[in-house]
Amino acid sequence: MKLINRVIDRGLQANRLAASVANNAFDRMFRPGALIQSNQTPYEEIARRSPMTVRYYPPLRERSIPLSDGGSLPVQDEEHAVPLVIVPPLAATSVIFDLIPQRSFVRYLRACGYRVYLVDWGSPGERHAHYSIRHYAEEMLGEALTAVREHAGVQPVSLLGWCMGGLFSLIYAGLSHDANIRNLITIASPIDYRQGGIAARVTRAMELPAYLIRKYTSFRVHNVDPAYLQVPGWLNSLAFKLTNPVGSLTAYWDVFAKLADRDYLVHHTTTSHFLDNMEDYPGGIVQDFIVKVGVDNDLSRGRIEVGDRVSQFDAIECSLLVFAGEADAIVTPKSAQTILNLVRSPDREFVIAPGGHAGVVMGNRAQSAVWAVLAEWLETRSALA
Repeated sequence: MKLINRVIDRGLQANRLAASVANNAFDRMFRPGALIQSNQTPYEEIARRSPMTVRYYPPLRERSIPLSDGGSLPVQDEEHAVPLVIVPPLAATSVIFDLIPQRSFVRYLRACGYRVYLVDWGSPGERHAHYSIRHYAEEMLGEALTAVREHAGVQPVSLLGWCMGGLFSLIYAGLSHDANIRNLITIASPIDYRQGGIAARVTRAMELPAYLIRKYTSFRVHNVDPAYLQVPGWLNSLAFKLTNPVGSLTAYWDVFAKLADRDYLVHHTTTSHFLDNMEDYPGGIVQDFIVKVGVDNDLSRGRIEVGDRVSQFDAIECSLLVFAGEADAIVTPKSAQTILNLVRSPDREFVIAPGGHAGVVMGNRAQSAVWAVLAEWLETRSALA
Protein backbone atom coordinates (compact mmCIF):
# COMPACT_ATOMS: atom_id res chain seq x y z
CA MET A 1 0.00 0.00 0.00
CA LYS A 2 2.87 2.40 0.85
CA LEU A 3 4.49 1.65 -2.49
CA ILE A 4 1.26 2.46 -4.34
CA ASN A 5 0.85 5.73 -2.45
CA ARG A 6 4.45 6.68 -3.22
CA VAL A 7 3.93 5.97 -6.90
CA ILE A 8 0.72 8.02 -6.91
CA ASP A 9 2.47 10.94 -5.12
CA ARG A 10 5.32 10.94 -7.60
CA GLY A 11 2.89 10.76 -10.47
CA LEU A 12 1.02 13.77 -9.12
CA GLN A 13 4.29 15.67 -8.65
CA ALA A 14 5.29 14.89 -12.23
CA ASN A 15 1.90 16.09 -13.47
CA ARG A 16 2.22 19.35 -11.52
CA LEU A 17 5.75 19.84 -12.84
CA ALA A 18 4.65 19.15 -16.41
CA ALA A 19 1.73 21.55 -16.06
CA SER A 20 4.01 24.25 -14.62
CA VAL A 21 6.56 23.78 -17.42
CA ALA A 22 3.83 23.89 -20.10
CA ASN A 23 2.22 27.01 -18.61
CA ASN A 24 5.56 28.83 -18.24
CA ALA A 25 6.69 27.84 -21.73
CA PHE A 26 3.43 29.10 -23.21
CA ASP A 27 3.72 32.45 -21.40
CA ARG A 28 7.39 32.84 -22.38
CA MET A 29 6.67 32.25 -26.07
CA PHE A 30 3.23 33.76 -26.58
CA ARG A 31 2.51 36.02 -23.58
CA PRO A 32 5.85 37.46 -22.43
CA GLY A 33 4.06 40.56 -21.17
CA ALA A 34 2.57 38.41 -18.40
CA LEU A 35 6.10 37.80 -17.11
CA ILE A 36 7.55 41.32 -17.39
CA GLN A 37 7.43 43.14 -14.05
CA SER A 38 9.45 46.29 -14.68
CA ASN A 39 8.29 49.81 -13.80
CA GLN A 40 5.99 48.60 -11.01
CA THR A 41 6.86 51.35 -8.52
CA PRO A 42 4.29 54.20 -8.71
CA TYR A 43 5.60 57.57 -9.89
CA GLU A 44 4.43 60.99 -11.02
CA GLU A 45 5.73 63.06 -13.92
CA ILE A 46 6.67 66.52 -12.68
CA ALA A 47 8.23 67.91 -15.88
CA ARG A 48 8.43 67.14 -19.59
CA ARG A 49 10.64 68.38 -22.41
CA SER A 50 10.68 66.13 -25.46
CA PRO A 51 12.03 63.50 -25.30
CA MET A 52 12.85 63.88 -21.57
CA THR A 53 10.51 63.52 -18.60
CA VAL A 54 11.26 63.89 -14.89
CA ARG A 55 9.73 61.41 -12.44
CA TYR A 56 9.01 61.70 -8.74
CA TYR A 57 8.47 58.56 -6.65
CA PRO A 58 6.03 59.34 -3.81
CA PRO A 59 6.22 57.63 -0.38
CA LEU A 60 5.60 53.89 -0.43
CA ARG A 61 2.38 52.56 1.05
CA GLU A 62 3.93 49.30 2.21
CA ARG A 63 5.45 48.89 5.66
CA SER A 64 8.29 46.83 4.17
CA ILE A 65 9.56 45.81 0.74
CA PRO A 66 10.86 42.40 -0.44
CA LEU A 67 14.54 41.96 -1.26
CA SER A 68 16.22 39.68 -3.77
CA ASP A 69 17.78 37.51 -1.03
CA GLY A 70 14.34 36.60 0.33
CA GLY A 71 14.47 39.09 3.17
CA SER A 72 12.65 42.39 3.59
CA LEU A 73 13.51 46.03 4.26
CA PRO A 74 11.33 48.16 6.58
CA VAL A 75 10.09 51.40 5.02
CA GLN A 76 11.35 54.45 6.93
CA ASP A 77 8.69 56.93 8.00
CA GLU A 78 10.95 59.99 7.97
CA GLU A 79 12.44 61.44 4.79
CA HIS A 80 15.97 62.72 4.31
CA ALA A 81 15.97 66.43 3.56
CA VAL A 82 18.15 66.42 0.42
CA PRO A 83 16.42 64.91 -2.66
CA LEU A 84 18.21 62.25 -4.69
CA VAL A 85 18.14 62.59 -8.49
CA ILE A 86 18.94 59.48 -10.55
CA VAL A 87 20.50 60.14 -13.95
CA PRO A 88 20.41 57.15 -16.35
CA PRO A 89 22.64 56.71 -19.39
CA LEU A 90 21.42 56.88 -22.96
CA ALA A 91 20.53 53.70 -24.91
CA ALA A 92 19.90 51.69 -21.72
CA THR A 93 16.48 52.81 -20.51
CA SER A 94 15.50 53.87 -17.00
CA VAL A 95 13.83 50.46 -16.60
CA ILE A 96 17.05 49.17 -15.06
CA PHE A 97 16.35 51.20 -11.91
CA ASP A 98 12.93 49.58 -11.42
CA LEU A 99 13.49 46.14 -12.91
CA ILE A 100 11.33 43.90 -10.71
CA PRO A 101 9.81 44.60 -7.25
CA GLN A 102 12.48 42.51 -5.49
CA ARG A 103 15.26 44.29 -7.43
CA SER A 104 13.96 47.82 -7.72
CA PHE A 105 16.64 50.41 -7.02
CA VAL A 106 14.13 53.27 -6.78
CA ARG A 107 11.90 51.29 -4.41
CA TYR A 108 14.90 50.39 -2.25
CA LEU A 109 16.04 54.01 -2.00
CA ARG A 110 12.48 55.16 -1.27
CA ALA A 111 12.26 52.61 1.53
CA CYS A 112 15.50 54.05 2.95
CA GLY A 113 13.80 57.43 3.29
CA TYR A 114 15.17 59.25 0.24
CA ARG A 115 13.02 61.55 -1.86
CA VAL A 116 13.72 59.92 -5.19
CA TYR A 117 13.54 61.64 -8.58
CA LEU A 118 14.58 60.18 -11.93
CA VAL A 119 15.47 61.79 -15.24
CA ASP A 120 14.02 59.67 -18.06
CA TRP A 121 15.73 60.58 -21.35
CA GLY A 122 12.88 59.04 -23.37
CA SER A 123 13.12 57.82 -26.95
CA PRO A 124 15.22 60.11 -29.17
CA GLY A 125 14.02 60.09 -32.77
CA GLU A 126 15.20 61.60 -36.04
CA ARG A 127 14.41 65.14 -34.92
CA HIS A 128 16.74 64.65 -31.95
CA ALA A 129 19.67 63.43 -34.09
CA HIS A 130 21.64 66.64 -33.47
CA TYR A 131 21.43 66.30 -29.66
CA SER A 132 24.93 66.40 -28.20
CA ILE A 133 26.54 66.39 -24.76
CA ARG A 134 25.49 70.04 -24.45
CA HIS A 135 21.80 69.17 -24.88
CA TYR A 136 21.87 66.41 -22.26
CA ALA A 137 24.47 67.46 -19.69
CA GLU A 138 23.77 71.19 -19.76
CA GLU A 139 20.31 71.99 -21.06
CA MET A 140 18.08 69.04 -20.16
CA LEU A 141 19.79 68.03 -16.92
CA GLY A 142 19.74 71.68 -15.85
CA GLU A 143 16.00 71.90 -16.58
CA ALA A 144 15.40 68.63 -14.76
CA LEU A 145 17.16 69.90 -11.61
CA THR A 146 15.16 73.13 -11.72
CA ALA A 147 11.96 71.07 -11.80
CA VAL A 148 13.16 68.86 -8.93
CA ARG A 149 14.03 71.84 -6.76
CA GLU A 150 10.69 73.49 -7.39
CA HIS A 151 8.84 70.28 -6.57
CA ALA A 152 10.93 69.42 -3.49
CA GLY A 153 10.99 72.98 -2.16
CA VAL A 154 14.72 72.87 -1.39
CA GLN A 155 17.86 73.77 -3.32
CA PRO A 156 20.44 71.13 -2.28
CA VAL A 157 20.29 67.89 -4.30
CA SER A 158 22.27 64.68 -4.65
CA LEU A 159 23.03 63.26 -8.11
CA LEU A 160 23.43 59.55 -8.85
CA GLY A 161 24.40 58.42 -12.35
CA TRP A 162 25.18 55.06 -13.90
CA CYS A 163 27.62 54.93 -16.84
CA MET A 164 26.94 57.89 -19.16
CA GLY A 165 24.49 59.24 -16.58
CA GLY A 166 27.44 59.68 -14.23
CA LEU A 167 29.37 61.51 -16.95
CA PHE A 168 26.44 63.86 -17.56
CA SER A 169 26.28 64.56 -13.82
CA LEU A 170 30.00 65.30 -13.59
CA ILE A 171 29.97 67.47 -16.72
CA TYR A 172 26.99 69.44 -15.43
CA ALA A 173 28.65 69.96 -12.05
CA GLY A 174 31.91 71.08 -13.65
CA LEU A 175 30.07 73.39 -16.02
CA SER A 176 27.46 74.97 -13.78
CA HIS A 177 29.56 75.46 -10.62
CA ASP A 178 26.31 74.60 -8.82
CA ALA A 179 27.09 74.94 -5.12
CA ASN A 180 23.78 73.24 -4.25
CA ILE A 181 24.90 69.88 -5.58
CA ARG A 182 25.54 68.34 -2.18
CA ASN A 183 26.59 64.82 -3.19
CA LEU A 184 27.54 63.10 -6.43
CA ILE A 185 27.62 59.32 -6.96
CA THR A 186 28.85 57.64 -10.14
CA ILE A 187 28.52 53.94 -10.97
CA ALA A 188 30.68 52.47 -13.75
CA SER A 189 31.26 55.87 -15.36
CA PRO A 190 34.27 55.94 -17.73
CA ILE A 191 36.76 58.78 -17.28
CA ASP A 192 40.05 57.60 -18.79
CA TYR A 193 39.35 55.60 -21.96
CA ARG A 194 42.96 54.36 -22.10
CA GLN A 195 42.71 52.33 -18.89
CA GLY A 196 41.87 48.90 -20.25
CA GLY A 197 38.68 47.16 -21.32
CA ILE A 198 36.75 47.30 -24.57
CA ALA A 199 36.79 51.11 -24.64
CA ALA A 200 40.60 51.18 -24.52
CA ARG A 201 40.93 48.71 -27.39
CA VAL A 202 38.50 50.69 -29.54
CA THR A 203 40.14 54.06 -28.87
CA ARG A 204 43.64 52.70 -29.51
CA ALA A 205 42.46 51.35 -32.85
CA MET A 206 41.14 54.81 -33.70
CA GLU A 207 44.29 56.75 -32.80
CA LEU A 208 46.36 56.27 -35.97
CA PRO A 209 43.47 56.68 -38.46
CA ALA A 210 42.32 59.79 -36.57
CA TYR A 211 45.83 61.27 -36.65
CA LEU A 212 46.22 60.65 -40.39
CA ILE A 213 42.77 62.01 -41.20
CA ARG A 214 43.38 65.18 -39.21
CA LYS A 215 46.84 65.72 -40.69
CA TYR A 216 46.17 64.99 -44.34
CA THR A 217 42.47 65.65 -44.95
CA SER A 218 39.83 68.25 -44.21
CA PHE A 219 37.34 65.62 -43.03
CA ARG A 220 35.93 66.21 -39.54
CA VAL A 221 33.39 64.04 -37.76
CA HIS A 222 31.48 67.07 -36.51
CA ASN A 223 30.93 68.22 -40.10
CA VAL A 224 28.93 65.09 -40.89
CA ASP A 225 25.16 65.37 -40.73
CA PRO A 226 24.37 63.79 -37.33
CA ALA A 227 21.34 62.07 -38.85
CA TYR A 228 23.78 59.72 -40.60
CA LEU A 229 25.45 58.83 -37.30
CA GLN A 230 22.34 57.99 -35.30
CA VAL A 231 22.82 54.50 -33.79
CA PRO A 232 19.56 52.50 -33.67
CA GLY A 233 18.45 50.86 -30.45
CA TRP A 234 18.61 47.32 -31.85
CA LEU A 235 22.30 47.81 -32.64
CA ASN A 236 22.97 49.08 -29.11
CA SER A 237 21.23 45.96 -27.75
CA LEU A 238 23.36 43.71 -29.93
CA ALA A 239 26.60 45.49 -28.99
CA PHE A 240 25.79 45.23 -25.28
CA LYS A 241 25.13 41.48 -25.57
CA LEU A 242 28.35 40.96 -27.50
CA THR A 243 30.33 42.20 -24.48
CA ASN A 244 29.41 38.83 -22.93
CA PRO A 245 28.49 36.54 -25.85
CA VAL A 246 28.87 33.30 -23.90
CA GLY A 247 26.65 34.53 -21.09
CA SER A 248 24.05 35.77 -23.57
CA LEU A 249 23.87 32.33 -25.21
CA THR A 250 23.96 30.22 -22.06
CA ALA A 251 21.12 32.29 -20.58
CA TYR A 252 18.75 30.74 -23.12
CA TRP A 253 19.81 27.24 -22.05
CA ASP A 254 19.21 28.25 -18.43
CA VAL A 255 15.67 29.28 -19.33
CA PHE A 256 15.04 25.90 -20.93
CA ALA A 257 16.51 24.06 -17.96
CA LYS A 258 14.51 26.10 -15.41
CA LEU A 259 11.14 26.36 -17.16
CA ALA A 260 9.43 25.07 -14.01
CA ASP A 261 10.85 27.95 -11.95
CA ARG A 262 8.38 30.82 -12.40
CA ASP A 263 10.44 33.33 -10.41
CA TYR A 264 13.53 32.66 -12.52
CA LEU A 265 11.50 32.96 -15.71
CA VAL A 266 10.02 36.29 -14.58
CA HIS A 267 13.48 37.69 -13.84
CA HIS A 268 15.00 36.42 -17.08
CA THR A 269 12.11 37.65 -19.26
CA THR A 270 12.09 41.06 -17.58
CA THR A 271 15.87 41.43 -17.95
CA SER A 272 15.75 40.26 -21.58
CA HIS A 273 13.02 42.79 -22.31
CA PHE A 274 15.27 45.53 -20.93
CA LEU A 275 18.27 44.38 -22.98
CA ASP A 276 16.24 43.89 -26.17
CA ASN A 277 14.61 47.33 -26.08
CA MET A 278 17.41 49.85 -25.88
CA GLU A 279 17.04 53.33 -27.35
CA ASP A 280 18.93 55.16 -30.10
CA TYR A 281 22.12 57.11 -29.61
CA PRO A 282 21.57 60.53 -31.22
CA GLY A 283 24.15 61.38 -33.89
CA GLY A 284 25.34 64.45 -31.99
CA ILE A 285 26.25 62.34 -28.96
CA VAL A 286 28.06 59.88 -31.23
CA GLN A 287 30.11 62.74 -32.72
CA ASP A 288 31.10 64.05 -29.29
CA PHE A 289 32.02 60.64 -27.95
CA ILE A 290 34.07 59.66 -30.99
CA VAL A 291 36.13 62.86 -30.93
CA LYS A 292 36.12 64.37 -27.45
CA VAL A 293 35.70 61.31 -25.24
CA GLY A 294 37.30 58.62 -27.44
CA VAL A 295 40.07 59.93 -29.67
CA ASP A 296 41.05 62.99 -27.61
CA ASN A 297 40.27 61.38 -24.23
CA ASP A 298 39.41 64.81 -22.85
CA LEU A 299 37.71 63.52 -19.69
CA SER A 300 40.99 62.03 -18.44
CA ARG A 301 42.43 65.55 -18.36
CA GLY A 302 39.53 66.84 -16.29
CA ARG A 303 37.96 69.10 -18.89
CA ILE A 304 35.65 68.88 -21.89
CA GLU A 305 34.22 71.47 -24.26
CA VAL A 306 30.45 71.72 -24.08
CA GLY A 307 29.29 73.98 -26.88
CA ASP A 308 31.19 77.23 -26.46
CA ARG A 309 31.90 76.58 -22.77
CA VAL A 310 34.23 74.27 -20.88
CA SER A 311 33.34 71.91 -18.06
CA GLN A 312 36.22 71.60 -15.59
CA PHE A 313 36.20 68.82 -13.03
CA ASP A 314 38.43 70.74 -10.65
CA ALA A 315 35.42 72.99 -10.06
CA ILE A 316 33.65 70.07 -8.35
CA GLU A 317 33.86 70.29 -4.56
CA CYS A 318 30.83 68.26 -3.43
CA SER A 319 31.09 64.89 -1.67
CA LEU A 320 31.90 62.20 -4.23
CA LEU A 321 31.33 58.42 -4.15
CA VAL A 322 32.60 56.35 -7.09
CA PHE A 323 31.70 52.71 -7.81
CA ALA A 324 33.32 50.41 -10.36
CA GLY A 325 32.51 46.83 -11.32
CA GLU A 326 35.38 44.42 -10.74
CA ALA A 327 34.41 42.37 -13.83
CA ASP A 328 33.37 45.31 -16.00
CA ALA A 329 34.66 44.73 -19.54
CA ILE A 330 33.48 48.15 -20.73
CA VAL A 331 34.57 50.50 -17.92
CA THR A 332 37.49 49.17 -15.89
CA PRO A 333 37.96 50.15 -12.24
CA LYS A 334 41.05 52.17 -13.21
CA SER A 335 39.04 54.12 -15.78
CA ALA A 336 36.33 55.02 -13.26
CA GLN A 337 38.79 55.76 -10.43
CA THR A 338 40.56 58.48 -12.43
CA ILE A 339 37.90 61.03 -11.46
CA LEU A 340 39.18 61.06 -7.87
CA ASN A 341 42.38 62.74 -9.05
CA LEU A 342 40.56 65.42 -11.04
CA VAL A 343 38.04 66.90 -8.58
CA ARG A 344 38.66 69.18 -5.61
CA SER A 345 36.21 67.34 -3.35
CA PRO A 346 37.76 66.85 0.11
CA ASP A 347 35.20 64.09 0.78
CA ARG A 348 35.67 61.35 -1.83
CA GLU A 349 35.52 57.58 -1.78
CA PHE A 350 36.09 54.74 -4.26
CA VAL A 351 34.46 51.30 -4.08
CA ILE A 352 35.04 48.25 -6.29
CA ALA A 353 31.87 46.15 -6.32
CA PRO A 354 31.14 42.69 -7.75
CA GLY A 355 29.65 42.47 -11.23
CA GLY A 356 30.11 43.66 -14.77
CA HIS A 357 28.89 46.84 -16.39
CA ALA A 358 25.19 46.15 -15.82
CA GLY A 359 25.61 43.67 -12.97
CA VAL A 360 27.18 46.28 -10.71
CA VAL A 361 23.83 48.08 -10.57
CA MET A 362 21.31 45.26 -11.22
CA GLY A 363 23.12 42.00 -10.42
CA ASN A 364 22.52 39.47 -7.64
CA ARG A 365 24.91 41.19 -5.24
CA ALA A 366 24.12 44.81 -6.13
CA GLN A 367 21.70 45.31 -3.23
CA SER A 368 24.32 44.58 -0.57
CA ALA A 369 27.47 45.72 -2.38
CA VAL A 370 26.22 48.94 -3.97
CA TRP A 371 22.69 49.96 -2.96
CA ALA A 372 23.19 49.48 0.79
CA VAL A 373 26.63 51.10 0.70
CA LEU A 374 25.50 54.26 -1.08
CA ALA A 375 22.31 54.52 1.00
CA GLU A 376 24.39 54.48 4.19
CA TRP A 377 26.95 56.89 2.70
CA LEU A 378 24.21 59.36 1.73
CA GLU A 379 22.44 59.20 5.09
CA THR A 380 24.93 61.40 6.94
CA ARG A 381 25.21 63.75 3.94
CA SER A 382 21.53 64.38 3.24
CA ALA A 383 20.50 66.82 5.97
CA LEU A 384 19.96 70.50 5.27
CA ALA A 385 22.59 72.84 6.63
